Amino acid sequence: MQNQQEVQEKQKQFTRRGFLKMMGGIGLTGITATVAGCSTDPAGGKGWLPQQYQVASTFSTQVKGRIPIDPTNPSITRDDRKCILCGQCVEVCQRVQTVFGYYELPIKNDITCVNCGQCTLWCPTAAITERDDIDKVVAALENKDIHVVVQTAPATRVGLGEEFGMAPGTFVEGKQVSALKKLGFNAVFDTNFSADLTIFEEGTELIKRISGDIHEPLPQFTSCSPGWVKFCEYYYPDLLPHMSTCKSPQQMLGALIKTYYAKEKGIQPEKIFSVSIMPCTAKKFESARPEMNSAGKHAGKPELRDVDVVLTTRELARLIKSKGIDLNSLGDEKYDTLMGESTGAGLIFGATGGVMEAAIRSAYFLITKQDPPEALLNLTPIRGLQGCKEASVDIPGVGTIKVAVVHGLSNARPILEAVRKKEAPWQFIEFMCCPGGCISGGGQPRTSLPPSDDVRQARINSLYNADAHIYAKRKSYENQEVLALYEKFMDNPNSHLAHELLHTHYTDRGKQLTVKRNNA
Repeated sequence: MQNQQEVQEKQKQFTRRGFLKMMGGIGLTGITATVAGCSTDPAGGKGWLPQQYQVASTFSTQVKGRIPIDPTNPSITRDDRKCILCGQCVEVCQRVQTVFGYYELPIKNDITCVNCGQCTLWCPTAAITERDDIDKVVAALENKDIHVVVQTAPATRVGLGEEFGMAPGTFVEGKQVSALKKLGFNAVFDTNFSADLTIFEEGTELIKRISGDIHEPLPQFTSCSPGWVKFCEYYYPDLLPHMSTCKSPQQMLGALIKTYYAKEKGIQPEKIFSVSIMPCTAKKFESARPEMNSAGKHAGKPELRDVDVVLTTRELARLIKSKGIDLNSLGDEKYDTLMGESTGAGLIFGATGGVMEAAIRSAYFLITKQDPPEALLNLTPIRGLQGCKEASVDIPGVGTIKVAVVHGLSNARPILEAVRKKEAPWQFIEFMCCPGGCISGGGQPRTSLPPSDDVRQARINSLYNADAHIYAKRKSYENQEVLALYEKFMDNPNSHLAHELLHTHYTDRGKQLTVKRNNA
């Protein structure tokens, strides 16, 4: 067989006193911070990086196979007519995400998949794509008896423009809002709002774990990435008690749209159709999880879903184009109020390390009652595309809080093994399923095949630039609409109602497969 050369091309007003009163009683005081880089990486450095990521490479044109995809998979689908059996889906699934090949055959009850959609980014013929749900949204928008609400994730605003000829990472937040309003959505909310909300809930949970107020193990794992959550459910179910019980920002906002928003606007929850625009194909799976019906259970109508439909960034682009809307010519519009305010801390959730950095900013304030120093607003040791990153915060009377950031599931395995062996020095670990975080989710534009670090870095840079120079507020505790939510509806973080609507539980999926222990 001849080899052929392939060239790969590489986002009510409250006083500070009101916030502190609300958050009072947590019980930790006094903190001094020192930040350390990931000097000697106990997780094995950057992890495995395929040659195809960064430089031109050749690979054999012979048949290499393909990954199995369940025909009922809610996230991805394959058009067999386009598949050339090149094996790139196997490459990313087995080598980058360590899913395919990490279990014994035959499979038991399902076709093992974490729904991350990285295979859709690597497939050179677009044979594998996200499952298209555009028609469901169009039907809802055309139904005048339904109130259609949409939310947009942080990373979509630094990816969408690429589908309209803009440079990678172009920040199109205002244009995206404008396009959604032109499409006819009755309300456009920002998932950054619920990212800020997540900091309140997850940060409070972490402090309670550290102080012993709740008896759950450390380190605490982040729970924003549904692909990562499902990976842990499959391969490390014994470590699920480490997982934060917080829902992802998407699912928090979905529950609030059909409770808090419905109550404030006098709309029956069953009359609301909730859409989310995500960079992530796993979000389609997440919204369909049986337990993601908190708003329905709260209203006595458990058949209602918190989020009805998830569209990827690519699907939104196709919808906009199908309606003859030119994104480039649109002016900037703002998100709707009530759940449209956000901070830079919520925005950087879209990048690897962003959740951790946002959490540290607010944790510092919560404990010290002072704004964090500049070093914690630019926490460079946990930024960037290194597979594992670390930082530490010294808290007098508590000790040194050590944190780690991991992205890409192959990089997660050694960290999880260290936790399993009780050799992990960290108290809090951020896990992101996709390399680079949400900015390179399986539903983002296919600017390069496979996704290059140049494109990833451009999107990440755009998020951090907006955090530093565009957003007026950079700390989650400054979000007045989040504070109003607690004042008017939920009282305090981790309250009974907060747990009912904003927290969740997990499933041991390890019983669904026979794990190859020598690879795990």
